[in-house]
Amino acid sequence: MPEDKKRNTRKKDQAVNLDTIGLEVGNKPPQALDVEEAVLGAMLVEPACIDEAMEQLDSGCFYEKRNGMIFEAMSRLVLEHIAIDTLTVSSKLNEQGNLEAVGGRVRLAELSARIGSAAHIEYYLKILKQKKIQRDLITASYSILKDSYDDSVKVDDLVDNAQSRVYDAIQSNVKKDVQDIGSLINDALADIEKQQNNKGYSGVPSGYNCIDQVTQGWQPSDLIILAARPSVGKTAFALNIARNAAVDHHMGVAVFSLEMSAIQLTKRLITSESELEADKIKGGKKLDPEDWQRLEDKLKALSKAPIYIDDTPGLPITEFRTKLKTLVKNKNVRLVVVDYLQLMQGPADLRGMREQEVAAVSRTLKATAKELNVPIIALSQLSRNSVQRQAASGKPMLSDLRESGSIEQDADMVIFIHRPDYIGMSENLEDREKTQIIIAKHRNGETKDIDMVFKSNLIRFMEPDDQLYTQAGKPIMSRMNQDMPPMDQPQYNPFEGDPFSGGGSMMPNNEF
Repeated sequence: MPEDKKRNTRKKDQAVNLDTIGLEVGNKPPQALDVEEAVLGAMLVEPACIDEAMEQLDSGCFYEKRNGMIFEAMSRLVLEHIAIDTLTVSSKLNEQGNLEAVGGRVRLAELSARIGSAAHIEYYLKILKQKKIQRDLITASYSILKDSYDDSVKVDDLVDNAQSRVYDAIQSNVKKDVQDIGSLINDALADIEKQQNNKGYSGVPSGYNCIDQVTQGWQPSDLIILAARPSVGKTAFALNIARNAAVDHHMGVAVFSLEMSAIQLTKRLITSESELEADKIKGGKKLDPEDWQRLEDKLKALSKAPIYIDDTPGLPITEFRTKLKTLVKNKNVRLVVVDYLQLMQGPADLRGMREQEVAAVSRTLKATAKELNVPIIALSQLSRNSVQRQAASGKPMLSDLRESGSIEQDADMVIFIHRPDYIGMSENLEDREKTQIIIAKHRNGETKDIDMVFKSNLIRFMEPDDQLYTQAGKPIMSRMNQDMPPMDQPQYNPFEGDPFSGGGSMMPNNEF
């Protein structure tokens, strides 16, 4: 959508006439004029009401424009540290050129006489906020309706704008109360006691002890940025983490893949889980009867794992929020993976302004993690500086995060995947498998470089002391896996039909 078109769309929102809309449906816009006057009157004569009203209201909460002007004048007086009464308010209104427009000093005197009990001010403020939300939703709905009849507006932009307008109408009127330190200490102690009694980690386990000892698992409400250059293994590492949480710990995991299809991700999971070479799963090499049997055995746990994949390309951030809320509520999702951040679409009015759009996506991811109390692992690209820099180690740095400094700012944790072989710093096979997981930023813990091994042919990250494979790289049975069944049993072909819904076929050995 062209930039001028987007701006015109925003202007439509401001130009909506609520009175006209009300006449069209035979109703008056939501309003409470008596309550508006009672609040203004209380502020004029009861100083105790001023701060409470200023904290919860703005001039837009007043339907009557004259009342909004009076409240705005009071707000200016508060900022200038001037006491509020009929004289100071009338003087400020006169200075702004609005005194006659609001009805003059006579109306201010009338307002001060209309005050009800100051004890009811909290109830009055609640009413005004509710009316404001109703009016904002009407304005948003009407703008959505008009855009829906406009064939020049793309459907994707229409959906994005609709979600943004409704969300903004609600969120702009929601203010969280402050909490006293006493109650917070009690809650914190209860949480500490729970963690002490818990034999595992306080967050969602990564499945790698060397990482979990530093992080105590992926913590709820955290935004974790997993960054590396292309083809280093970001998606593979994220899928390993998702698999470990879902299969080993039965925790719901949502994967939003904006780059790869759901089938491609599933094949990667199959490769890692089955311990078969990637070339066999891709079809470059033929599967023998033993391989089919291995697939049948190894995919049983994976097929039942609570992993939910959404592969919508160019997913708008507002649509992501909506889908994730549903998954957290209905599927009890405990961990979220976004692959990857730079492919996600920001607010429609920021399209074309890349740095601001990426910053908006980053902020929204952090806000969503906090709101839903789930950790979000967002994959991110690194700039070419990480490769071109002539440092001895060639390790990536926080400044290498691509396109926006807000990514580093919003993240609770930044993790880099560093493979020396990627930048030509390894000479033999053993060195090529060496990988470092670099925790470069950790808001609530230590930073650390962690040595790991990446088996690219198996799409599997492992700890150096993991005995899952022999030194020759051949898979052997691990303690997590079941024994191989007798080879005289029928073989399972998971690529015929749907292997996860019982659609696979059982084939005798001699048919391969």
